[in-house]
Parts: sequence; structure tokens; C-alpha cells
Amino acid sequence: MDIVRNAIRLVPDFPKQGILFKDITPLLHNAELGSEIVDEFVKRFAGVKLDAIAGIESRGFLFGYALALKMGVPFIPIRKSGKLPWKTVAVEYSLEYGTAKIEMHEDAVKPGWNVMIHDDLLATGGTAAAAAKLVQLQGGNVAAFSFVVELDFLKGRDVLNQYSTQIVSLVRD
Repeated sequence: MDIVRNAIRLVPDFPKQGILFKDITPLLHNAELGSEIVDEFVKRFAGVKLDAIAGIESRGFLFGYALALKMGVPFIPIRKSGKLPWKTVAVEYSLEYGTAKIEMHEDAVKPGWNVMIHDDLLATGGTAAAAAKLVQLQGGNVAAFSFVVELDFLKGRDVLNQYSTQIVSLVRD
């Protein structure tokens, strides 16, 4: 989707020197484009049985919730540790320097549910893989992953293929 690619703002040296950050916030200023993005995801997942969509904090909430509404399925927030008010299950995962932990409510996924995991960007795949583990811990199946942007050179797709080969990214760089 060239229109999406062209709307993404490139920010050099953010959050640190040498990084070219892909800022999706300009997509949020254009309601028509936002609607087209949601419609494109719906089209690409036509025929895939989904019982819920899990969005990863925080930018995964933006299109993930809209997509869940459009598809008529529940939305499951996956958040950083300590941010959810109810009983949670958690997965710790490795970062470049150290570890992080994400959580979801322990009653968010029903056993056997087919869940799509959504985030704004696929880089190394670590956070999305941790989200997949959360879904599996509750007896759910990872039916698919969806991303607005994928950074091919970081090979995150290779990490996620063990959970689902149904991986859709609207923009691949």
C-alpha cells in the first residue's frame, strides 16, 4: 500500500543515533486513510477464522481495536507489566539490553480461540513472540499476526513463523 508508505513520517536518529524511526502518527490524522487501513486488513484476513484480536501496547491498540470492531470480535489488550487491573498471566522476554515483561488478563482468551496478534511495527519479533506465548498459555491458537509496517532486514518474520505463518504487513521495508 503505497499510500500508507508515503504517509509514514521518517524521523532520523530517534530514539537514538543511527535509527531511522517510522512514525505512524500521520496515519492517525487522516480518518479516510485509517479506514482504508482497517478495510485492507479485513480483506487480507477474509476466510481466516478469528475469535479475537490481541493488540500490543500501545500502538497496537490503535488499529487493533478498530479492526476488532470491524470484524465483530473481542479486543484483548496486551500491556507492559503492572498496567492491567485484574489477575494476569505474564511472559518475560529478552531485549537488546535486558528483559521486559508483558501481560494480559488471565480470562482474556478462551481455550481453543483463534487469536490474531496486532502491532504497528514488526522489527525483531520479540514482543510479538512473547504475545504469542501469552495466547498459548491460555489455551488459544495464534491464527495470525498483523502489522502496519515490517522491517524486513531485522527478520522478525522468521521468529514468528513458529507460531503462525499467516503474517500480514501492509508496508515492508
